[in-house]
Amino acid sequence: MTRACSSLYFLFATGIENSAPTIQGGRVRIDQMALCRHYDLWRTDFDLVEEIGVDHLRYGVPLHTIWRGAGWYEWDFNDEVLGDLYRRDLTPIVDLCHFCVPDWIGDFQNPDFPELFSIYARDFAMRYPWVQFYTPVNEMYICALFSAKYGWWNEQGTTDRTFVTALKHLVRANVLAMKEILQVRPDAIFVQSESTEYFHARNPRALIHAEAMNEIRFLSLDLNYARRVSSEMYVYLMDNGMTREEYLFFLGQRLKRHCIMGNDYYHTNEHLVEEDGSTRPAGEIFGYHVLTSEYYRRYRLPVMHTETNLDEGPRGDEAVCWLRKEWANVLRVRNDGMPIVGFTWYSLTDQIDWDTALRERNHRVNPRGLFDLDRNIRPVGAAYKELICEWRDVLPTQSIVLSLPTFPPSQFRNPLVGAMQWQARERMGLDRTQTELEGPVGEPVVPPPDVGAWGIDERQESESVGSE
Repeated sequence: MTRACSSLYFLFATGIENSAPTIQGGRVRIDQMALCRHYDLWRTDFDLVEEIGVDHLRYGVPLHTIWRGAGWYEWDFNDEVLGDLYRRDLTPIVDLCHFCVPDWIGDFQNPDFPELFSIYARDFAMRYPWVQFYTPVNEMYICALFSAKYGWWNEQGTTDRTFVTALKHLVRANVLAMKEILQVRPDAIFVQSESTEYFHARNPRALIHAEAMNEIRFLSLDLNYARRVSSEMYVYLMDNGMTREEYLFFLGQRLKRHCIMGNDYYHTNEHLVEEDGSTRPAGEIFGYHVLTSEYYRRYRLPVMHTETNLDEGPRGDEAVCWLRKEWANVLRVRNDGMPIVGFTWYSLTDQIDWDTALRERNHRVNPRGLFDLDRNIRPVGAAYKELICEWRDVLPTQSIVLSLPTFPPSQFRNPLVGAMQWQARERMGLDRTQTELEGPVGEPVVPPPDVGAWGIDERQESESVGSE
């Protein structure tokens, strides 16, 4: 299948849940792709993606099984699944790190992680140069919070120092990965999926805690987008292990123009703060429109709703109602003049043990997917399919929609795409001697034996191209 250029179209998406943090002191890994049987049913899952009608799939490669050591990768599974996405002409938004690292790295306290990860990102981009969309590190704030402040995952740290250490390593890894990917794919687009949070003070005595938390929630994106933090946050970072040189590294980056700000919103994203600094869920008070508007005013970037879901309850329509509410919020954001470019129901299938934030291995099914774990469509899946069908041909006609220079996999060899890549390369100040990509415009790099640069059999590809 060959799809038209997607540069004028709103991005309807779903995703394959691929969280894989460790718990119990690193002895147990909660691998969602294994628990939800994606490793066995990935072809069926991609069939379901096409059935729903989405063209963009948030797809997280299993970092802990692929990245075996510095410069050592086991690409077999990845070659197969990404090759199939390429043949289907589905556009992946590739998630390189989703709440986990391989065992040999240890955890997010490891200072070597950012540089090692950036090399992995470069090698990934060279192997799959047709991939244009990336989320190098997913939800950096949440990953640092759950791993290094709440004590739930990975290093299970519980101090501000372990939190700041994890955060600076995660953001540095993200920044360095973006820079390496741009050397290979200068027109790459980075969808920085991050949790959209807010902390409400329960009473005046809780204000001091809520105000601090409402500044800390911005730290990952402030550092990622080279935005100066407040004086209070600067002191907080310096007091907890960030050096002046590390802070200046972040301020010296200029990568915003390659980014879409992904805002994730669930009914658990707003919190009630007690006067002792403890928090509990507040439910939906402001909602996606209000919080996304706040984030947009701060960063002035194109926006995408990159994650949301709700469990199907006893009535059977709870998730459908939430879908309609979130979509109404997306339209409100758009009608207020903010450049929102996409929406995602996350994930394709139900999940396991997210009701305890993956802290416990209970094997409890969370009925929040478009399909259940037997791959039967849920009411919210049918509703999302209908929503896409109804709105797909309406949104592109509206001038407020941002036009992105994006292309489906089948267009990678198009000379126009190649020309745009070299224009982007020139804007970045690169030339052929400064990049690892040595193939001519629109052509693949030299593939490894028996496997194409797209992770597919080159003979099959040449046959399919010749038949068009």
